[in-house]
Amino acid sequence: MNLSLLAAEQKSQDVTDWAARIGWVVGLLLVIALVYWLMREGWKWRGTLQGDLPEPTRAPAEPGDPELSMSGRYHGSTTAGQWLDRIVAHGLGTRSRAELTLTDRGVHVVRPGARDFFIPAAQLRGARLDKGIAGKVLAEGGLLVITWQLGEKLIDSGFRSDHAAEHPAWVDALSSADNDQNHPSNQTEGAER
Repeated sequence: MNLSLLAAEQKSQDVTDWAARIGWVVGLLLVIALVYWLMREGWKWRGTLQGDLPEPTRAPAEPGDPELSMSGRYHGSTTAGQWLDRIVAHGLGTRSRAELTLTDRGVHVVRPGARDFFIPAAQLRGARLDKGIAGKVLAEGGLLVITWQLGEKLIDSGFRSDHAAEHPAWVDALSSADNDQNHPSNQTEGAER
């Protein structure tokens, strides 16, 4: 008796409003596309604002004998002392794998899939261990930051070795190279005056 009453009361499932559902999905995809487009335009605008930076030096034909080498990741460059002010001009904002080689002529940065660059010894201003650079935060001392001069601007470039134990040797080598050349001390924009 109960079964016959239940069978009589069953209703069919409500029909899905496909037009409304498709409209919401298309609207959401358009919003996501707009956000990505705005991010891309912001990146291009930042590159335009940094157009006064000269292009980094190309590696010399005879780079010299390697003193140190390291493979790892390049995490980007910022204005020295301003760890969130990313530099995107000339491909310096593109994260990539990197092979670094230190010679008596400077630091050669080879980046597969991105533009290579060379930091001449005369432009090196030192190195330090740090915990972060624009968009990347690691444990204390997990990032090798090389400070160098490009045109009139001091730049910090962040690298992370596949073997973090290599970082202190790079800091020592680059700090001693800076002291040997008697460069002026590292001045940062926006520091206390």
